[in-house]
Amino acid sequence: MGAANVVPGVSGGTMALILGIYEELINAIRSINLKFLRLITLFKIRDALTSVFWLFLLPICLGILLATFSLAEALSWLLDSYPVIVWSFFFGLILSSVFAVSRVVKKWRIPTFIAIALGAITAYFLFGLIPVSTPDAPWFIFASGFIAICAMILPGISGAYILVLLGKYQYILEALNNKDFETLLTLIAGAMVGLISFVQVIGWLLKRCHDLTMAILIGLMLGSLRKIWPWKETLTTFIDSQGKEIPALQINILPPSFNSEVGLALLLMLVGILVVLSLDLWAHKKG
Repeated sequence: MGAANVVPGVSGGTMALILGIYEELINAIRSINLKFLRLITLFKIRDALTSVFWLFLLPICLGILLATFSLAEALSWLLDSYPVIVWSFFFGLILSSVFAVSRVVKKWRIPTFIAIALGAITAYFLFGLIPVSTPDAPWFIFASGFIAICAMILPGISGAYILVLLGKYQYILEALNNKDFETLLTLIAGAMVGLISFVQVIGWLLKRCHDLTMAILIGLMLGSLRKIWPWKETLTTFIDSQGKEIPALQINILPPSFNSEVGLALLLMLVGILVVLSLDLWAHKKG
């Protein structure tokens, strides 16, 4: 999930769905509520810990943090140097995960397919938006963290891509690489507030209308394939607040010719598909 969150266009929520822990993750985060915060302020640490699923959340949080800090620079380099190869792997990953995740829908009805279509259309147009240039002020970093985490918990909508749209992806990536803890803590504070509040909504929806909610999430994953398609042509660019040229408008194209790069890209796309199918098979055997 940490590795996915670093890549613009891939969602940590998607990885949670692929790994079969999405609903458990939502319920675990929902346990961090006003009761937990009240116990913390009263220094009743033991009672606070027993009120949340910390044995589940702690290793996930540690894994996400470890992957984020350790892989940020490597993934940034790979995306700059071998974008087609990286996007091909993730395209295969997400494409096959759509079919794997569809297993959680209990009853397929007309409203279910409509929900998938609405989710796919929403994500498709979202990934067609043009990034903007925005301020680096702490209040905006906080707001960016709040908005990005809400997207990050949704499969298909990448929190990293939301940061791209807000003009803050490169800024945050450099903060990670430069260990700019003031900026990172501001972002984390916004993310924590957004996470604790937004999971309450998702948890309520999963409880009240499970199949429709999951169908929308599947649709979001389908729509996100627009962003993840490996072969693109950049039509316009813009300069962000750090002076870096960022693609603003891109269109998906077919490979101009079959060569070794295209062959390797197709191979890694297949690897991504096999990874998800293997995880899905393992999860069902374990179940």
